[in-house]
Amino acid sequence: MFLGTYTPKLDDKGRLTLPAKFRDALAGGLMVTKGQDHSLAVYPREEFTALARKAAAASRSDPEARAFVRGLAAGTDEQHADAQGRITLSADHRRYAGLSKDCVVIGSVDFLEIWDAQAWQTYVEANEENYSQATGIALGEIV
Repeated sequence: MFLGTYTPKLDDKGRLTLPAKFRDALAGGLMVTKGQDHSLAVYPREEFTALARKAAAASRSDPEARAFVRGLAAGTDEQHADAQGRITLSADHRRYAGLSKDCVVIGSVDFLEIWDAQAWQTYVEANEENYSQATGIALGEIV
């Protein structure tokens, strides 16, 4: 599982060091794609493959399904971390997520999210009050 919050720096070459505790889980390759709320999503290759196959199985006659599959496929970059655990984020991904030097990597259970540090702080502040309500929505009768 991917859990926690980390604050790596983006270097001048667009490289980001992944948290050491996740490197083994991502050793088989990883997929970087555009995520929700202008973040980037980082999936282990196997997890992404399952997601992509599920998306591709959607009705091709549905324009929204086609648009999603196209966006997912076109906006995804396969990566392998280097010996220092760094991945290179494309210029398009950096632009989409508005990444500056200061980044935040958060665990989202089965994938990671990469945020610009200021954007993450703004998101947290805007959503902190809703956390209790969202717990009920997300977990329903479990809690």
